[in-house]
Amino acid sequence: MKTVLITGATSGIGETCAHLFAQQGYRLILLARREQMLDKAAKHLADKYAIEVTTLVADVRDNAAVTEVLEGLPADWKEIDVLINNAGLSQGLDPIDQGNTNDWDTMIDTNVKGLLYVTRIVSSWMTVRKKGHIINIGSIAGKEVYPNGNVYCATKHAVDALNKGMRMDLLPHGIKVTAINPGMVETEFSLVRFKGDEERARKVYDGIEPLMAQDIADAIWFVVSRPAHVNINDMLIMPTAQASATLVQRN
Repeated sequence: MKTVLITGATSGIGETCAHLFAQQGYRLILLARREQMLDKAAKHLADKYAIEVTTLVADVRDNAAVTEVLEGLPADWKEIDVLINNAGLSQGLDPIDQGNTNDWDTMIDTNVKGLLYVTRIVSSWMTVRKKGHIINIGSIAGKEVYPNGNVYCATKHAVDALNKGMRMDLLPHGIKVTAINPGMVETEFSLVRFKGDEERARKVYDGIEPLMAQDIADAIWFVVSRPAHVNINDMLIMPTAQASATLVQRN
């Protein structure tokens, strides 16, 4: 039986991936900050799909906490076949001269350093086994920069570079690395960006049909389910109504 580790597993793309991989018979390791939501999701998944689920409560920004929960896994749970680095966020939408430095720290610590903390440990286990697949969730913001997206775009450009660097470093060990870069996806993303302002978050998707979490989960399963000799390096996924980070056709 194969095992997948998903970060940011209590909502959006992470939660949807958990359901999809459970349907395929994978054991699940779900890592997230919100313990009650995590426990509820784990029980639901275990009951619905009759699979094994283990939960890890940690904020990916906290290297010590990430190390503790991962290293605390039983030996057989450390045999991770797929790592989905999904935890990530955006905070604010301000020009650089008005940026909130706390927002900057949150984005850099989550999107870049958090991804690295998890990957450092899990990839070391994969290299011993000479197999594994790392999926990093990036963004159209990692391919182009848009006004007031400065630091968020910088973090996703960093993830884009890390995808390439990981692929090179892990090549001798037979480990696949795939970048999944969505455009506009209707998840908690905008609500988190605007710090709970539901009206402002809704306006992001006014007049268009955005991607849904299921669309991204389906793409992730597609790349994971390719034959052993095939790796999808980079996938950019947009809603039909979006041509670039800033060009959107609204009805």
